[in-house]
Amino acid sequence: MSKCPIMTTAAGIPIADNQNSLTAGPRGPVLMTDHQLMERMAHFNRERVPERVVHAKGAGAYGTFTVTADISKYTCAKLFSKVGNKCEVFLRFSTVAGELGSADTARDPRGFACKFYTEEGNWDLVGNNTPVFFVRDPLKFQDFIHSQKRHPQTGLRDNTMQWDFWSLSPESLHQVTILFSDRGIPATYRNMNGYSSHTYSVWNEKGERFWVKWHLKTMQGIKCLTNAESAKIAGEDLDYHRRDLFNAIEKGDHPKWKVQLQIMPEKDAETYHIHPFDLTKVWPHKDYPPVDVGILELNRNPENYFAEVEQAAFEPSNMPPGFGASPDKMLQARILSYADTHRYRIGINYAALPVNKPRCPVNTYHRDGHMRFDGNYGGQVNYQPNSFNGPVDDKKFREPPLKISGDADRYDHRKGNEDYSQAGDLYRLMNADQKSQLIDNIVQAMKSVPRDIQERQIKHFTAADPDYGARVAKGLGL
Repeated sequence: MSKCPIMTTAAGIPIADNQNSLTAGPRGPVLMTDHQLMERMAHFNRERVPERVVHAKGAGAYGTFTVTADISKYTCAKLFSKVGNKCEVFLRFSTVAGELGSADTARDPRGFACKFYTEEGNWDLVGNNTPVFFVRDPLKFQDFIHSQKRHPQTGLRDNTMQWDFWSLSPESLHQVTILFSDRGIPATYRNMNGYSSHTYSVWNEKGERFWVKWHLKTMQGIKCLTNAESAKIAGEDLDYHRRDLFNAIEKGDHPKWKVQLQIMPEKDAETYHIHPFDLTKVWPHKDYPPVDVGILELNRNPENYFAEVEQAAFEPSNMPPGFGASPDKMLQARILSYADTHRYRIGINYAALPVNKPRCPVNTYHRDGHMRFDGNYGGQVNYQPNSFNGPVDDKKFREPPLKISGDADRYDHRKGNEDYSQAGDLYRLMNADQKSQLIDNIVQAMKSVPRDIQERQIKHFTAADPDYGARVAKGLGL
């Protein structure tokens, strides 16, 4: 009997166990983080494509990632096995709330999605240009996005909706402070940082796990726009950021980012004074200083925008051996949500499109579905286990077990959480001009909001820093 190929996910990532679901203990419930199970169920459900709900407007390009530091003691990922290793990448930048025809220069977080085509399958690092987010519980994500979209009656973007949600969600204050600061509108995609925001994990050959946060620091320098500058550009060129990225690469001005890593030993998370899996918090650099691990460069434009940028599909569940998730609740939900969105928006066979297809062998038991555009595995066996040399799982790719405990319940994510100190620290780090811009931007956005919502939000600003609250109140005439 000939040797069987290694079974993989649709992203080409080797599978360690295809016989047992991931559960909380041997008799416990199945976990949402079992992306392998979710992929198989969701694909099967669609075996017999619309604009993105969020991050609709964007731009993308290809490039290379080069490893510059040996971190093999932290991860067994082949990509990081030695200095000098390279792989192809595809990046997509985007705004969050705007539709396809919206202005690139709106005040909005920017998506920063990276697809690394590694020899062990695709690694998707899906983040933003900010290190934190507005909410920490995935049940609130849809509500947050609805508040940023259009009013159900008028069809207009509505400041009252936004500030009503934020004022009732104090965990949003850190991100709100960043959004309305001088860094709220990047001058170009090339002049902004990227962050995983979420806590991920890496694990080594010994089975040791480390919690990590990924940072991508622009080597072009941070440059931003004021409200007046962004409004002027929006009136002249809605596609300003998309045009800038394409033209820069076309003329050989290839943008680069330093890829950095904050590393926390697994045991530290149990006693660290900040909840390490809270998406609204950062890890202070003095505790876990970022270390340089590589250089990412964009050097090739797409040949067709729709085929490559619009159909690019990123999903946090794409983690080759050596990479892992964390108990971050928002990340756990995104592991399911992103892939499921692609199946709805692009179609069940989205992972086989050229921009998404791994640069390594793919061996799955997925079959059929809309727009099956390859040989559909011909007459190969389509179930497992089997006696006909079909793909098999391999225990050597197993991730170290994650210890979990606690009763299954719906726990109040605001109880026992402190949502003001990091926003206050950020405010106090700002110089006089940065503080003035922050206050002016907030006042401009809040001046049409009902007074009771203004007063509720000012209490949050004041809790972060009394001067912060007082200056916003003064600007609003309260």
